[in-house]
Amino acid sequence: MTGSPARSDGEAVVHPTAIVDAGAELGPGVTVGPWAIIGPDVRVGRGAQIGPRVLIEQKTTIGEGCRIFNGAVLGTDPQDLKFGDEETWLHVGDRTVIREFATLNRGTAAAGKTVVGSDCVLMAYTHVAHDCVLGDHVILSNAANMAGHVEIDDWAIVGGVTPIHQFVRIGAHAFIGGGSRIPQDVPPFCRAAGNPPKLYGLNSVGLERRGFSADVRRALKQAYRTVLMKGLTVTRGVEEARVQADGVAEVLHFLDFISASERGITT
Repeated sequence: MTGSPARSDGEAVVHPTAIVDAGAELGPGVTVGPWAIIGPDVRVGRGAQIGPRVLIEQKTTIGEGCRIFNGAVLGTDPQDLKFGDEETWLHVGDRTVIREFATLNRGTAAAGKTVVGSDCVLMAYTHVAHDCVLGDHVILSNAANMAGHVEIDDWAIVGGVTPIHQFVRIGAHAFIGGGSRIPQDVPPFCRAAGNPPKLYGLNSVGLERRGFSADVRRALKQAYRTVLMKGLTVTRGVEEARVQADGVAEVLHFLDFISASERGITT
């Protein structure tokens, strides 16, 4: 943090130019930088760093050890014309990094909250809209923008300048190439890119780096080929792949995700 803090709230340290509402709670070791504004019903966990000119408007919880950089805006009203000023929240997990000028809105009555998990990285100018849910270890690259009700599961990576349509789901360990437009669900463990997007096989490098065994990777590759490369309907491909799955949990998760898709999957 820049500047020389001159005021301490308990063990938290607040720059003299910052404004912290009396209804906010700052945990031990929290630092608040110059010109930051923290509004009512905001709770900031132990050791979090709130950078200069950050706005956390209201009804937001920030986990322990988070780092929020210059100009980020959190906890603002959803950009939804149906929003009627109902009480909704934004929740951010532990150790998540939110870079410059990212914007994260609260939820609407539909879900009541927007959720960002732990150990995520949201790079500059990313937008997390109302009622979105991000799992743990998610990375949103610069200027990735989510519409409302998007779900992104654990360990997924979204490339820069990528818009994601409302209600889309992106599965765990998926990788989205930069500059893509994502109007449909992306299955877990897969790579997608383009406009319109296409699948480009499994995220093999990511799966190997994260410790998936060779047997699991082979089973996923077989399921991918059966569902998406044999010329079957998706429904028939999923049925055939279930017979071949031999109880492999990752394969069953892949198939269950596809079966549950309401928007259809990227192929």
